[in-house]
Amino acid sequence: MTTRYYALEAEEAMQMFAATLNERDFRRYAAVEALKLDHGGIKYISRLLNIDPKTIRKGIKEIKKNLNVDYIRKPGGGRLYIDETYPNLHEVFLEIVEAHTAGCPMNRDIKWTFLTQKEIVEKLAEKGINISEPIVSDLLKIHGFKKRKMNKSQTIKEVENRNAQFMNINELRRIYIDAGEPVVSVDTKKKEVLGSLYREGKVYSQTALEVYDHDFASLQTGLVVPHGIYDISNNHAFINIGSSRDTAEFFFDSMLHWWESYGKFQYPNASKLLIVCDGGGSNSSRHYVFKEAVHKLADKIGISVRIAHYPPYCSKYNPIEHRVFPHITRALSGVVLDNLKTVKQLIETRAKTRTGLETCANILDKVYETGKKASDFFMEKMPILFDEFLPRWNYKSMPTS
Repeated sequence: MTTRYYALEAEEAMQMFAATLNERDFRRYAAVEALKLDHGGIKYISRLLNIDPKTIRKGIKEIKKNLNVDYIRKPGGGRLYIDETYPNLHEVFLEIVEAHTAGCPMNRDIKWTFLTQKEIVEKLAEKGINISEPIVSDLLKIHGFKKRKMNKSQTIKEVENRNAQFMNINELRRIYIDAGEPVVSVDTKKKEVLGSLYREGKVYSQTALEVYDHDFASLQTGLVVPHGIYDISNNHAFINIGSSRDTAEFFFDSMLHWWESYGKFQYPNASKLLIVCDGGGSNSSRHYVFKEAVHKLADKIGISVRIAHYPPYCSKYNPIEHRVFPHITRALSGVVLDNLKTVKQLIETRAKTRTGLETCANILDKVYETGKKASDFFMEKMPILFDEFLPRWNYKSMPTS
Protein backbone atom coordinates (compact mmCIF):
# COMPACT_ATOMS: atom_id res chain seq x y z
CA MET A 1 0.00 0.00 0.00
CA THR A 2 1.34 3.48 -0.96
CA THR A 3 2.26 5.72 1.99
CA ARG A 4 0.06 8.82 2.43
CA TYR A 5 2.19 11.92 2.99
CA TYR A 6 -0.53 14.60 3.05
CA ALA A 7 -3.98 14.91 4.56
CA LEU A 8 -6.99 14.25 2.34
CA GLU A 9 -7.85 17.98 2.12
CA ALA A 10 -4.31 18.82 0.96
CA GLU A 11 -4.39 16.04 -1.61
CA GLU A 12 -7.62 17.36 -3.11
CA ALA A 13 -6.15 20.88 -3.31
CA MET A 14 -3.07 19.52 -5.09
CA GLN A 15 -5.23 17.69 -7.61
CA MET A 16 -7.35 20.80 -8.30
CA PHE A 17 -4.24 22.95 -8.80
CA ALA A 18 -2.56 20.40 -11.08
CA ALA A 19 -5.64 20.33 -13.31
CA THR A 20 -5.11 24.03 -14.16
CA LEU A 21 -1.55 23.56 -15.45
CA ASN A 22 -0.31 22.89 -18.96
CA GLU A 23 1.65 19.73 -19.71
CA ARG A 24 5.13 21.17 -19.03
CA ASP A 25 4.18 22.90 -15.76
CA PHE A 26 2.18 19.84 -14.66
CA ARG A 27 5.15 17.49 -14.88
CA ARG A 28 7.43 20.04 -13.21
CA TYR A 29 4.95 20.60 -10.40
CA ALA A 30 4.71 16.82 -9.91
CA ALA A 31 8.52 16.65 -9.90
CA VAL A 32 8.77 19.36 -7.23
CA GLU A 33 6.24 17.59 -5.02
CA ALA A 34 8.07 14.27 -5.47
CA LEU A 35 11.40 15.88 -4.55
CA LYS A 36 9.91 17.12 -1.27
CA LEU A 37 9.31 13.54 -0.16
CA ASP A 38 11.67 10.76 0.74
CA HIS A 39 11.76 7.21 -0.69
CA GLY A 40 8.44 6.38 -2.34
CA GLY A 41 7.62 9.98 -3.21
CA ILE A 42 7.47 9.41 -6.97
CA LYS A 43 5.09 6.49 -6.54
CA TYR A 44 2.87 8.52 -4.21
CA ILE A 45 2.67 11.58 -6.48
CA SER A 46 2.15 9.36 -9.52
CA ARG A 47 -0.93 7.81 -7.90
CA LEU A 48 -2.19 11.09 -6.48
CA LEU A 49 -1.96 13.18 -9.66
CA ASN A 50 -2.51 10.29 -12.10
CA ILE A 51 0.77 10.88 -13.91
CA ASP A 52 3.28 8.36 -15.18
CA PRO A 53 6.39 7.93 -12.97
CA LYS A 54 8.53 8.31 -16.10
CA THR A 55 7.02 11.76 -16.69
CA ILE A 56 7.82 12.75 -13.10
CA ARG A 57 11.42 11.64 -13.56
CA LYS A 58 11.60 13.66 -16.77
CA GLY A 59 10.41 16.71 -14.84
CA ILE A 60 13.01 16.11 -12.13
CA LYS A 61 15.77 16.03 -14.77
CA GLU A 62 14.52 19.32 -16.24
CA ILE A 63 14.51 20.98 -12.84
CA LYS A 64 17.92 19.68 -11.80
CA LYS A 65 19.52 20.67 -15.11
CA ASN A 66 17.54 23.94 -15.27
CA LEU A 67 16.39 23.08 -18.78
CA ASN A 68 14.27 25.58 -20.68
CA VAL A 69 11.77 23.41 -22.53
CA ASP A 70 9.60 25.56 -24.74
CA TYR A 71 7.66 22.74 -26.38
CA ILE A 72 4.19 22.26 -24.93
CA ARG A 73 1.99 19.60 -26.45
CA LYS A 74 -1.35 20.95 -27.65
CA PRO A 75 -4.54 19.85 -25.86
CA GLY A 76 -5.59 16.50 -27.24
CA GLY A 77 -2.03 15.61 -28.21
CA GLY A 78 -0.46 12.23 -27.56
CA ARG A 79 -1.68 8.80 -28.49
CA LEU A 80 -5.13 8.70 -30.05
CA TYR A 81 -7.96 6.75 -28.56
CA ILE A 82 -8.15 4.77 -31.77
CA ASP A 83 -11.40 2.95 -31.06
CA GLU A 84 -13.18 6.27 -30.56
CA THR A 85 -11.51 8.02 -33.50
CA TYR A 86 -12.08 5.18 -35.97
CA PRO A 87 -15.02 3.01 -34.83
CA ASN A 88 -14.56 0.66 -37.81
CA LEU A 89 -10.80 0.28 -37.32
CA HIS A 90 -10.79 -3.37 -36.26
CA GLU A 91 -13.14 -4.38 -39.07
CA VAL A 92 -11.04 -2.65 -41.75
CA PHE A 93 -7.81 -3.96 -40.24
CA LEU A 94 -9.05 -7.56 -40.37
CA GLU A 95 -10.23 -7.12 -43.96
CA ILE A 96 -6.76 -5.93 -45.01
CA VAL A 97 -4.96 -8.70 -43.15
CA GLU A 98 -7.40 -11.37 -44.40
CA ALA A 99 -6.69 -10.36 -47.99
CA HIS A 100 -2.96 -10.92 -47.42
CA THR A 101 -3.00 -13.97 -45.20
CA ALA A 102 -1.61 -17.45 -45.80
CA GLY A 103 -2.47 -20.58 -43.86
CA CYS A 104 -0.87 -23.79 -42.71
CA PRO A 105 -1.78 -26.72 -45.00
CA MET A 106 -1.74 -29.08 -42.02
CA ASN A 107 -3.73 -26.91 -39.61
CA ARG A 108 -6.34 -24.47 -40.90
CA ASP A 109 -6.47 -22.69 -37.53
CA ILE A 110 -2.89 -21.44 -38.03
CA LYS A 111 -2.62 -18.33 -40.22
CA TRP A 112 0.01 -15.69 -40.84
CA THR A 113 0.25 -12.45 -42.78
CA PHE A 114 3.15 -11.48 -44.98
CA LEU A 115 2.43 -7.73 -44.68
CA THR A 116 4.82 -5.57 -42.68
CA GLN A 117 3.55 -3.02 -40.16
CA LYS A 118 4.47 -0.21 -42.55
CA GLU A 119 2.49 -1.83 -45.38
CA ILE A 120 -0.55 -2.21 -43.12
CA VAL A 121 -0.29 1.50 -42.19
CA GLU A 122 -0.26 2.41 -45.92
CA LYS A 123 -3.26 0.21 -46.74
CA LEU A 124 -5.24 1.63 -43.82
CA ALA A 125 -4.41 5.16 -45.01
CA GLU A 126 -5.89 4.28 -48.41
CA LYS A 127 -9.17 3.65 -46.58
CA GLY A 128 -9.02 6.93 -44.67
CA ILE A 129 -7.58 5.58 -41.42
CA ASN A 130 -4.36 7.30 -40.44
CA ILE A 131 -2.57 5.56 -37.58
CA SER A 132 1.04 4.83 -36.67
CA GLU A 133 3.05 1.60 -36.73
CA PRO A 134 2.97 1.20 -32.90
CA ILE A 135 -0.84 1.15 -33.05
CA VAL A 136 -0.69 -1.44 -35.85
CA SER A 137 1.60 -3.47 -33.57
CA ASP A 138 -1.09 -3.31 -30.87
CA LEU A 139 -3.76 -4.41 -33.35
CA LEU A 140 -1.69 -7.39 -34.42
CA LYS A 141 -1.30 -8.47 -30.80
CA ILE A 142 -5.01 -7.98 -30.05
CA HIS A 143 -5.95 -10.28 -32.93
CA GLY A 144 -3.39 -12.97 -32.11
CA PHE A 145 -0.68 -12.16 -34.64
CA LYS A 146 2.82 -12.36 -33.15
CA LYS A 147 6.25 -12.77 -34.70
CA ARG A 148 7.08 -16.44 -34.57
CA LYS A 149 9.73 -18.61 -36.15
CA MET A 150 9.15 -21.96 -37.80
CA ASN A 151 8.90 -25.00 -35.55
CA LYS A 152 10.44 -28.17 -37.00
CA SER A 153 7.88 -30.53 -35.52
CA GLN A 154 6.07 -31.92 -38.57
CA THR A 155 7.30 -35.37 -39.55
CA ILE A 156 7.99 -36.07 -43.22
CA LYS A 157 6.15 -39.34 -43.21
CA GLU A 158 3.92 -41.32 -40.87
CA VAL A 159 5.65 -44.64 -40.24
CA GLU A 160 3.75 -47.80 -39.36
CA ASN A 161 4.04 -48.76 -35.66
CA ARG A 162 5.48 -45.34 -34.87
CA ASN A 163 3.43 -44.77 -31.73
CA ALA A 164 3.83 -48.37 -30.62
CA GLN A 165 7.62 -48.00 -30.70
CA PHE A 166 7.44 -44.76 -28.72
CA MET A 167 5.42 -46.55 -26.04
CA ASN A 168 7.90 -49.42 -26.07
CA ILE A 169 10.87 -47.06 -25.60
CA ASN A 170 9.13 -45.27 -22.75
CA GLU A 171 8.40 -48.57 -21.02
CA LEU A 172 12.00 -49.79 -21.47
CA ARG A 173 13.33 -46.55 -20.04
CA ARG A 174 11.04 -46.86 -17.02
CA ILE A 175 12.06 -50.47 -16.34
CA TYR A 176 15.80 -49.78 -16.61
CA ILE A 177 15.74 -46.55 -14.58
CA ASP A 178 13.59 -48.11 -11.83
CA ALA A 179 16.13 -50.94 -11.60
CA GLY A 180 19.04 -48.46 -11.32
CA GLU A 181 20.48 -49.50 -14.68
CA PRO A 182 22.06 -46.97 -17.08
CA VAL A 183 19.92 -45.51 -19.87
CA VAL A 184 21.68 -43.32 -22.44
CA SER A 185 20.52 -41.37 -25.45
CA VAL A 186 23.08 -41.47 -28.25
CA ASP A 187 23.54 -39.56 -31.48
CA THR A 188 26.09 -37.73 -33.61
CA LYS A 189 25.60 -33.98 -33.85
CA LYS A 190 25.88 -32.08 -37.12
CA LYS A 191 29.52 -31.84 -38.17
CA GLU A 192 31.47 -28.60 -37.72
CA VAL A 193 34.57 -27.42 -39.60
CA LEU A 194 37.88 -26.05 -38.37
CA GLY A 195 39.50 -22.96 -39.80
CA SER A 196 39.09 -19.18 -40.05
CA LEU A 197 35.57 -19.46 -41.40
CA TYR A 198 32.43 -17.47 -40.59
CA ARG A 199 30.14 -18.85 -37.90
CA GLU A 200 26.75 -17.59 -36.70
CA GLY A 201 26.63 -16.00 -33.26
CA LYS A 202 28.24 -13.18 -31.29
CA VAL A 203 30.88 -12.99 -28.57
CA TYR A 204 32.30 -10.12 -26.52
CA SER A 205 35.36 -8.75 -28.31
CA GLN A 206 37.21 -5.44 -28.52
CA THR A 207 37.33 -5.77 -32.31
CA ALA A 208 35.50 -7.91 -34.86
CA LEU A 209 36.96 -11.36 -35.45
CA GLU A 210 38.58 -11.54 -38.90
CA VAL A 211 37.68 -14.59 -40.99
CA TYR A 212 37.68 -15.46 -44.68
CA ASP A 213 35.03 -13.78 -46.83
CA HIS A 214 34.19 -17.13 -48.48
CA ASP A 215 33.44 -20.54 -46.98
CA PHE A 216 35.19 -22.71 -49.56
CA ALA A 217 35.84 -26.29 -48.50
CA SER A 218 39.49 -25.83 -49.46
CA LEU A 219 39.85 -23.31 -46.61
CA GLN A 220 38.84 -25.86 -43.98
CA THR A 221 41.68 -27.15 -41.83
CA GLY A 222 39.80 -30.05 -40.28
CA LEU A 223 36.49 -31.64 -39.36
CA VAL A 224 34.65 -31.86 -36.04
CA VAL A 225 32.40 -34.90 -35.50
CA PRO A 226 30.73 -34.61 -32.05
CA HIS A 227 29.34 -37.95 -30.86
CA GLY A 228 27.13 -37.48 -27.82
CA ILE A 229 26.13 -39.86 -25.02
CA TYR A 230 23.50 -38.44 -22.68
CA ASP A 231 22.85 -40.09 -19.30
CA ILE A 232 19.11 -39.47 -18.94
CA SER A 233 18.88 -40.25 -15.23
CA ASN A 234 21.75 -37.97 -14.16
CA ASN A 235 21.38 -35.19 -16.76
CA HIS A 236 25.00 -35.66 -17.77
CA ALA A 237 26.38 -35.47 -21.31
CA PHE A 238 29.63 -36.93 -22.61
CA ILE A 239 30.83 -35.65 -26.00
CA ASN A 240 33.54 -37.53 -27.89
CA ILE A 241 34.98 -35.25 -30.56
CA GLY A 242 36.10 -37.09 -33.66
CA SER A 243 37.99 -35.68 -36.63
CA SER A 244 37.24 -38.29 -39.25
CA ARG A 245 33.98 -40.09 -40.14
CA ASP A 246 30.79 -41.07 -38.35
CA THR A 247 31.04 -44.87 -38.54
CA ALA A 248 30.02 -47.88 -36.46
CA GLU A 249 33.63 -48.19 -35.30
CA PHE A 250 33.51 -44.57 -34.13
CA PHE A 251 30.31 -45.40 -32.21
CA PHE A 252 32.07 -48.35 -30.53
CA ASP A 253 35.13 -46.29 -29.53
CA SER A 254 32.96 -43.47 -28.25
CA MET A 255 30.72 -45.75 -26.16
CA LEU A 256 33.70 -47.67 -24.78
CA HIS A 257 35.47 -44.47 -23.75
CA TRP A 258 32.27 -43.24 -22.06
CA TRP A 259 31.98 -46.50 -20.12
CA GLU A 260 35.62 -46.59 -19.06
CA SER A 261 35.67 -42.89 -18.08
CA TYR A 262 32.20 -42.45 -16.60
CA GLY A 263 29.69 -45.27 -16.92
CA LYS A 264 31.32 -47.98 -14.82
CA PHE A 265 31.97 -45.51 -12.00
CA GLN A 266 28.48 -44.06 -12.04
CA TYR A 267 26.89 -47.52 -12.30
CA PRO A 268 29.28 -49.95 -10.55
CA ASN A 269 26.58 -52.61 -10.14
CA ALA A 270 25.15 -52.36 -13.65
CA SER A 271 24.16 -55.63 -15.31
CA LYS A 272 22.70 -54.17 -18.49
CA LEU A 273 22.72 -50.99 -20.56
CA LEU A 274 19.91 -49.45 -22.61
CA ILE A 275 20.84 -47.27 -25.59
CA VAL A 276 18.11 -45.25 -27.33
CA CYS A 277 19.09 -43.78 -30.68
CA ASP A 278 17.74 -42.94 -34.10
CA GLY A 279 18.05 -45.32 -37.03
CA GLY A 280 20.60 -43.61 -39.28
CA GLY A 281 24.25 -42.63 -39.43
CA SER A 282 26.71 -44.65 -37.37
CA ASN A 283 23.84 -46.30 -35.45
CA SER A 284 21.84 -47.45 -38.47
CA SER A 285 19.01 -49.86 -37.69
CA ARG A 286 19.48 -51.55 -41.08
CA HIS A 287 23.23 -52.21 -41.10
CA TYR A 288 24.74 -55.27 -39.47
CA VAL A 289 28.06 -53.50 -39.05
CA PHE A 290 26.38 -51.46 -36.30
CA LYS A 291 25.00 -54.59 -34.66
CA GLU A 292 28.51 -56.04 -34.70
CA ALA A 293 29.76 -52.91 -32.94
CA VAL A 294 27.02 -53.38 -30.32
CA HIS A 295 28.14 -56.99 -29.75
CA LYS A 296 31.79 -55.90 -29.44
CA LEU A 297 30.71 -53.30 -26.87
CA ALA A 298 28.80 -55.88 -24.82
CA ASP A 299 31.84 -58.19 -24.90
CA LYS A 300 34.19 -55.41 -23.88
CA ILE A 301 32.21 -53.96 -20.96
CA GLY A 302 30.87 -57.34 -19.80
CA ILE A 303 27.16 -56.50 -19.56
CA SER A 304 24.24 -56.87 -21.96
CA VAL A 305 23.57 -53.96 -24.29
CA ARG A 306 20.01 -53.34 -25.50
CA ILE A 307 19.25 -51.09 -28.47
CA ALA A 308 15.92 -49.30 -29.03
CA HIS A 309 15.76 -47.27 -32.25
CA TYR A 310 13.40 -44.37 -32.77
CA PRO A 311 11.28 -44.86 -35.89
CA PRO A 312 12.39 -43.20 -39.15
CA TYR A 313 11.80 -39.43 -39.35
CA CYS A 314 11.52 -39.22 -35.55
CA SER A 315 15.11 -38.55 -34.51
CA LYS A 316 14.13 -35.16 -33.05
CA TYR A 317 12.37 -37.03 -30.22
CA ASN A 318 15.67 -38.55 -29.12
CA PRO A 319 16.37 -36.80 -25.76
CA ILE A 320 19.94 -35.80 -26.64
CA GLU A 321 18.64 -33.84 -29.63
CA HIS A 322 16.77 -31.26 -27.53
CA ARG A 323 18.43 -31.57 -24.12
CA VAL A 324 22.11 -31.42 -25.13
CA PHE A 325 22.78 -30.51 -28.75
CA PRO A 326 21.23 -27.00 -28.60
CA HIS A 327 23.67 -26.18 -25.79
CA ILE A 328 26.59 -27.54 -27.84
CA THR A 329 25.53 -25.26 -30.70
CA ARG A 330 25.34 -22.32 -28.29
CA ALA A 331 28.78 -23.16 -26.87
CA LEU A 332 30.39 -23.08 -30.32
CA SER A 333 28.51 -20.11 -31.78
CA GLY A 334 30.40 -17.02 -32.86
CA VAL A 335 33.83 -18.55 -32.17
CA VAL A 336 36.62 -19.36 -34.62
CA LEU A 337 37.27 -23.09 -34.25
CA ASP A 338 40.99 -23.34 -34.86
CA ASN A 339 41.58 -26.83 -33.43
CA LEU A 340 39.91 -29.70 -31.58
CA LYS A 341 41.26 -28.55 -28.21
CA THR A 342 39.36 -25.28 -28.59
CA VAL A 343 36.18 -27.22 -29.35
CA LYS A 344 36.72 -29.41 -26.29
CA GLN A 345 37.29 -26.43 -24.01
CA LEU A 346 34.22 -24.57 -25.29
CA ILE A 347 31.95 -27.58 -24.83
CA GLU A 348 33.15 -28.31 -21.31
CA THR A 349 32.96 -24.70 -20.11
CA ARG A 350 29.87 -23.42 -21.94
CA ALA A 351 27.56 -26.38 -22.59
CA LYS A 352 25.91 -26.21 -19.17
CA THR A 353 22.51 -25.16 -17.90
CA ARG A 354 21.08 -23.74 -14.70
CA THR A 355 18.85 -26.81 -14.45
CA GLY A 356 21.90 -29.01 -13.87
CA LEU A 357 23.19 -30.24 -17.22
CA GLU A 358 26.89 -31.07 -17.00
CA THR A 359 28.98 -31.85 -20.07
CA CYS A 360 32.36 -33.57 -20.42
CA ALA A 361 34.30 -33.72 -23.67
CA ASN A 362 37.07 -35.90 -25.04
CA ILE A 363 39.01 -35.99 -28.32
CA LEU A 364 39.09 -39.19 -30.40
CA ASP A 365 41.63 -38.19 -33.03
CA LYS A 366 41.53 -41.37 -35.07
CA VAL A 367 40.91 -42.04 -38.76
CA TYR A 368 37.84 -44.16 -39.48
CA GLU A 369 37.17 -45.84 -42.80
CA THR A 370 33.76 -45.83 -44.41
CA GLY A 371 32.19 -48.65 -46.39
CA LYS A 372 33.07 -51.44 -43.95
CA LYS A 373 30.74 -54.42 -43.64
CA ALA A 374 30.08 -56.88 -40.84
CA SER A 375 32.54 -59.76 -40.70
CA ASP A 376 31.64 -63.21 -42.05
CA PHE A 377 32.18 -64.67 -38.57
CA PHE A 378 29.62 -62.28 -37.07
CA MET A 379 27.08 -62.93 -39.82
CA GLU A 380 27.48 -66.69 -39.35
CA LYS A 381 27.16 -66.67 -35.54
CA MET A 382 24.71 -63.73 -35.36
CA PRO A 383 25.03 -63.18 -31.59
CA ILE A 384 22.14 -60.70 -31.59
CA LEU A 385 18.85 -61.43 -29.82
CA PHE A 386 16.00 -59.79 -31.69
CA ASP A 387 12.78 -58.96 -29.83
CA GLU A 388 9.53 -60.49 -30.99
CA PHE A 389 8.04 -56.99 -30.93
CA LEU A 390 9.33 -54.88 -33.85
CA PRO A 391 12.67 -56.74 -34.08
CA ARG A 392 14.12 -54.33 -36.64
CA TRP A 393 14.12 -51.62 -33.96
CA ASN A 394 14.56 -53.62 -30.76
CA TYR A 395 17.35 -56.10 -30.01
CA LYS A 396 20.17 -56.80 -27.59
CA SER A 397 23.53 -58.49 -27.35
CA MET A 398 24.89 -60.52 -24.44
CA PRO A 399 28.60 -60.63 -23.63
CA THR A 400 30.14 -63.86 -24.98
CA SER A 401 31.97 -64.55 -21.73
